[in-house]
Amino acid sequence: MRRSIVPIAALAAILVLSSCAPGPNSVEKTPDADGRTAGFFLGLWHGFISPVTFIVSVFTRNVRLYEVHNNGTWYNFGFVLGAGLFLSGGILGRKKKKGSNL
Repeated sequence: MRRSIVPIAALAAILVLSSCAPGPNSVEKTPDADGRTAGFFLGLWHGFISPVTFIVSVFTRNVRLYEVHNNGTWYNFGFVLGAGLFLSGGILGRKKKKGSNL
C-alpha cells in the first residue's frame, strides 16, 4: 500500500510546483509609454520596497509589484537583491553570537 502512495504523491508535487511556474513577459525589453525600460537600479529599488508595494497593491489597482517594462536579467537580479536586502537575507542577515542557541 505504501509503495503506491509514493508515485501519486510525487505526481501531485510535480503538478503543484509546475503550476507556480511564471509565464513569459511579452513586454520585456520594450519601452513604456514614456519610452523607458527599468534596469538594475530600478529593480533594486522595486525589490527593496516590495513588501510595502505588495500591501498597497492589495488595496489599489494602480500599483503593481513588478515593472514589466524592464531590460530583463539585470532588472530581475536587482529586484531579487533588493528584496533579499529588505527581508533580512544575504548582507543584512541576522548575526549569531558565539555560544548562543538562538
